[in-house]
Amino acid sequence: MKKTLLMLGALALTAFTYSAQASVMPADTGKAAAAATPAPTPDPPLVFSGSVDTYYKYDFSGKPSIPTSFANEQNSFSIGMIDLGLKKTVGNASFVGELSFGPRGQYESLPDALGKTLVGSSYHIQNLYVSYNLSSKFNLSMGYMATYIGYEVISPAANFNYSTSYLFTNGPFQNAGFKATYTFSDKVSLMAGIFNDYWNVYQSGSKVNTFGAQLTLTPIKDWTAYINLATGPASGTEIDLTTNYQITSAFKLGLNAADFSAGEGYTGGFSGVALYPQLAVSKAVTLGLRAEYFTTKTGTYAPVGPGSGNSVMGYTFTANIKAGPLTIIPEIRLDSSSKSEIFPGSTSGSFTSSASQFVFAAVYAF
Repeated sequence: MKKTLLMLGALALTAFTYSAQASVMPADTGKAAAAATPAPTPDPPLVFSGSVDTYYKYDFSGKPSIPTSFANEQNSFSIGMIDLGLKKTVGNASFVGELSFGPRGQYESLPDALGKTLVGSSYHIQNLYVSYNLSSKFNLSMGYMATYIGYEVISPAANFNYSTSYLFTNGPFQNAGFKATYTFSDKVSLMAGIFNDYWNVYQSGSKVNTFGAQLTLTPIKDWTAYINLATGPASGTEIDLTTNYQITSAFKLGLNAADFSAGEGYTGGFSGVALYPQLAVSKAVTLGLRAEYFTTKTGTYAPVGPGSGNSVMGYTFTANIKAGPLTIIPEIRLDSSSKSEIFPGSTSGSFTSSASQFVFAAVYAF
């Protein structure tokens, strides 16, 4: 009995001693503590995107005949460009960088602000700017930015038609400057900025004197309109309306209308309107039309396309066939001039009042 009591007492003393030691042990600073402490929130990842495009084009006159941007080769399998974009946002600060390689991007890097040719340019900076959100409604951006004017853009992945309009070709592609955007509500926002004197170049000729503005309106769901202005002594003045309305889940209607008056040293300009109806006939296939009227004002300024005081009517019939990230684009384009023969004809030195072409393109977006 005494042995039993002695054993029980020893066990009790041991348990009491262990309990006392446990109560005064320091906190675990090893793996258990690390697991209990939340890990720091990592920065958002760097977003990488871009596209690759290639095409075949045939002009029915046998010569390159429609003088809009890109895809000007005749009876040729050709390449467009590889477009590489980077974007990152940490807190309220972000940056965007986009660089393209290939003829479609190189085409825009050739003329500098003074009209000189930059020989050997094999790339083009599409975007390079930084932004900061002063609040959830107020954003500031500075750098070299894709223009806010117009319906179409350089990257074929963001366009429905593979060929481009006269309004696109004759408008700005990029603007270098500083802009502020304020979002009043989910229906109204306003951008205002100051930009370099010339479009499409990384630096000014000598001045920063182009004012730009964009009023964005979303009156109802799936309908957005942009009223745009760019005006400066050297660059001239362009007023532009761009709008998109997803009328049904299958039918979308777009519109672009613009008027341009040339800057100092020139007279004239251009105006035009383009309509973009698109109908999705299945999940993989969408059919679309671009119907564009483009006219030039009489003067010394020479827009790309018809000569001074002339006009062009263009119809572009396009299909987009989707296979995951790949889009196949067959397209037929018919352009005609109302007043004079401006398109190269089938024989050397001849001209005609109409032109037509076929394009078969493949665009892979990632």
